Amino acid sequence: MSDAATLIEPDDTLADGVAFIDGRYMPVAEATVPLMDWGLNRSDLTYDVVAVWEGAFFRLEDHLDRFFRGIGELRMTSPHDRAETAEILHQCVARAGLREAYVKVILTRGIPVGSNRDPRALQNRFYAFAIPYVWVFSPEHQARGVHLKIGATPRISPQAVDPTVKNFHWGDFTRGLFEAYEDGADSVILTDGAGNITEGPGFNIFCAVDGRLITPAEGVLLGITRKAVIELAEGLNVKVEVGALPVETLRRADEIFLSTTAGGVMPVSHLDGKPLGDGTPGPLSMRLRQLYWEAHADPRYATPVRY
Repeated sequence: MSDAATLIEPDDTLADGVAFIDGRYMPVAEATVPLMDWGLNRSDLTYDVVAVWEGAFFRLEDHLDRFFRGIGELRMTSPHDRAETAEILHQCVARAGLREAYVKVILTRGIPVGSNRDPRALQNRFYAFAIPYVWVFSPEHQARGVHLKIGATPRISPQAVDPTVKNFHWGDFTRGLFEAYEDGADSVILTDGAGNITEGPGFNIFCAVDGRLITPAEGVLLGITRKAVIELAEGLNVKVEVGALPVETLRRADEIFLSTTAGGVMPVSHLDGKPLGDGTPGPLSMRLRQLYWEAHADPRYATPVRY
């Protein structure tokens, strides 16, 4: 890591989180992004989010793999290598004193110089921060089950924006969320426009149907929590299919649940206003939810924060 990094003595202002920008750690409330950064103006960036639970990162190496793959796919170059990036994330969490944290690392295209609009000419910019853990849906909300809607808005085509590279292109998700809210649902899942389920705003989807677990293969982020769920399900001898998930199949599912770093395994109890089963989270969803959180203590996946 750069020797320019400046030590900030711990104080109460860091409890809300710590950011790293331009070689300096600072309270997250003081962190800013330059107005001309193409990450802001063009969503020209990639990022990743890793969770810290009970003082340890969960599957940190998987998240770093995905982050650096995304950088390569976008033809960008980070000013910090993998080891330096990991150290920055450790420092952000440690300086904030967080035991449960939501930790994000971002690389943007950068700031154009003058009238030059050639993306090859920009110096890519690195940002990172750690804040208290974020829940897409709280544990209490998960206990009653998420109310989900299949949106009319189609997901952005993967031929236009690669969903396997984490990005901020959420125009379709935001439009779909308003559809869901207007119908009294908690969140939305989008199709590919051809009758197949893709993903939702910040989460992958699974459904249990005909004795197997299905999760979409195309048009989705290759979620790290999704990967963990597949492994856990296979450990229960549950057949997992990663493939097409037609809307009709989802509608007749016995169980549905969502997966994300910001909330883990999140059971769904209603789809398009109709209850699944008896309208409560299903047994497989709840079992996988339990196993997912237990896995955070597994030394194969847990990387203790260097406080």
